Amino acid sequence: MNVVDSSAWLEYFAGGPNADEFAGAIRAHDNLVVPTITVFEVFKRVRVQRDAESALRAASQMKRGHVVDLGADLAIAAAELSAESSLPLADSVILATARAAGATLWTQDGHFKGFSDVEYRPHRG
Repeated sequence: MNVVDSSAWLEYFAGGPNADEFAGAIRAHDNLVVPTITVFEVFKRVRVQRDAESALRAASQMKRGHVVDLGADLAIAAAELSAESSLPLADSVILATARAAGATLWTQDGHFKGFSDVEYRPHRG
């Protein structure tokens, strides 16, 4: 199972230098877990930087994976992660979602560097 964080989705959609690093996890829809907060973050960024149609296309592709809502148990797990590691809210929700699903988290966000079960690729460019 894989979770792709917002920075990696945005890199993929923009065709950035690390896009190929995340393509396999993104294209394996049957093994893709998508936290709703990543849908929010990616939709908003694409909407602001491009337009509503592009944002809807991005969200549609993200919804091909298994979308996971933020319920109370996941929120508590994310809060524990945030309290222990000082991760920001969205990052703690994303990592908690990955751990709950037994998934690998794919990212280029430096906040995740050094965490177990994280495939961190430094941002290039």
